[in-house]
Amino acid sequence: MKTLYLDQNMLYDGTQLKPLWAYLNYKILGPSVVSWQGPCEIDFEHMVDGEDLNEGAAIRGSLMLHFVFEIFDRDLAFAVALQRLFVAILKDQLNQGATALKKRPLIQKGDDLYWGKRKLSISIATVSPVSQLIHLAVNISNVGTPVKTCSLQDFKIAPKRLAERVMELWSQEFDSILRATQKVRPVG
Repeated sequence: MKTLYLDQNMLYDGTQLKPLWAYLNYKILGPSVVSWQGPCEIDFEHMVDGEDLNEGAAIRGSLMLHFVFEIFDRDLAFAVALQRLFVAILKDQLNQGATALKKRPLIQKGDDLYWGKRKLSISIATVSPVSQLIHLAVNISNVGTPVKTCSLQDFKIAPKRLAERVMELWSQEFDSILRATQKVRPVG
């Protein structure tokens, strides 16, 4: 799994969730995760979550830490499982790294993270004709969010350092999963 942190502010608008985005824009071929900071504003044309579409939900924030993943040769259920595994890795790193979270840690509900009733993250997994795609973002700031949120600022966590650490852990875990599938003999 290749990783890249973009040291630039860039809007996430949903158009990044398409096949070969990392390859065509950053020459990263194969399984990858790309992270950056920037606002989030997803219009209904680029929204892929049917529940959000049915509810007419607004998905936005003034400053978030974004992760876009692409994997190949799998199915949507595998992508959702990987999405939730990444959320668990992220939760563990956040809970270990913030004093405020020692007393009241973040909890994972499906593919989202919460601090009490305040939401920290957004996430979606989907498929394209050639790959599986995941977008996950955590609030850096609470400004501009349509629901009650918490943010990395609340926990005094540096976004870039967090992104680099969780991508490193994620890459190791993903590669370990693939190795585990390549070392076993079939039965039957």
